Amino acid sequence: MNEGENKTILYYVHDPMCSWCWGFQRVWQQLQAKLPDYIERRLVLGGLAADSAEPMPMALQQSLQAIWRRIEQQIPHVQFNFDFWTQCQPRRSTYPACRAVIAARLQSPSYEAAMILAIQITYYQQAQNPSDDKVLVALAEQIGLDKNQFFQQLNHPDVQQQLVGEISLAKALGAQGFPSLLLLHNGEITRLNLDYNDAKVMIDQVNELVVCS
Repeated sequence: MNEGENKTILYYVHDPMCSWCWGFQRVWQQLQAKLPDYIERRLVLGGLAADSAEPMPMALQQSLQAIWRRIEQQIPHVQFNFDFWTQCQPRRSTYPACRAVIAARLQSPSYEAAMILAIQITYYQQAQNPSDDKVLVALAEQIGLDKNQFFQQLNHPDVQQQLVGEISLAKALGAQGFPSLLLLHNGEITRLNLDYNDAKVMIDQVNELVVCS
């Protein structure tokens, strides 16, 4: 990769409907606050599941519920609202939520993080389905976006193409699952080991790679 050869960039590869990304959310915020200013932060959408109108198979629903329980056990401050599985019709489709993040970013980069968090809260805490466009449009209005502009861009081919590009970038970076943290420094990519409870673990890795190099 030629991008950023003279920069130090921390890539955060994620999906707004990835349950492990929800588990990592607090530590990710802490990590960003502790990073030196010269390290650029760049969010990359990995695209967990393509568009689908089909109901999620029951076996997959049960598997995801088991993952939610495991996350609650491993990350004590994280909780899920299991009413989602009885109040919504789950679909294995996260691309709409990914496009919503891009559409928010297009209005202003400052809305990107707000849209990600809004999707996570409505999904994991309020038992609503961010696979549905109507939910995403409501979230756009909630965080202060131009609702009509957002609606027009949400499923626009250009936004879908941008998502495809970010998915390709995630693969090129060597992301393995979501979330992934990859540090570009001196033209080399290093995948960081994640700790879901302690930002210092990642800060120490960054310092070893950047400060001590």
